[in-house]
Amino acid sequence: MARRDNLVIAHFRDGTLVRGHTLDFFPTKSRFHILSAGGQRHEVDMSALKAIFFVRDLDGNEAHDERKGFFHRQQGKKLMVEFEDGEIIFGYTLSYTTRGLGFFMFPGDPDCNNTKVFVIHSATRRVKLKVAAPPYAPGYAR
Repeated sequence: MARRDNLVIAHFRDGTLVRGHTLDFFPTKSRFHILSAGGQRHEVDMSALKAIFFVRDLDGNEAHDERKGFFHRQQGKKLMVEFEDGEIIFGYTLSYTTRGLGFFMFPGDPDCNNTKVFVIHSATRRVKLKVAAPPYAPGYAR
C-alpha cells in the first residue's frame, strides 16, 4: 500500500501524465521511479518533466475548480509560476532558489488536490516572488 505522502502525478513537458506512488524521489537526483496502481514501474527522467505534483488522491476531484491566488496564511514567500505551456500556478515557497533542478512550492488554494509541487526550473517561463493575485480576475484573492 502506498504511503499517502508519496502519491504523485508526474506532468511531462509533452503533456503526458504518470500517476502512482514513489519511494525514491529526491530533488537532487536526475531520475526516480513511479509505481502505477496497475503495478507498472516507470523510470522518470527529471529533464523530461514540467513538475511533480504530490497529491491527496490520484483521481483528484473534477468538481473542484482550483482557485488561482492566495487563500490562506502560510509561511514562506508568495509566488506565481508560469510554465512554458502557459499554465500558471500560485502558492508559497520556503525554499525557492535558482540552483539545482527545481524547487518545492505549496498550493495557494488549500482545498485543491495538491499537497506540494516540485517545479522543474527548465520547464518554467517565469517565476515571480511576493506577487499578489491580479485584482481584475474573477475568483482571485489577494
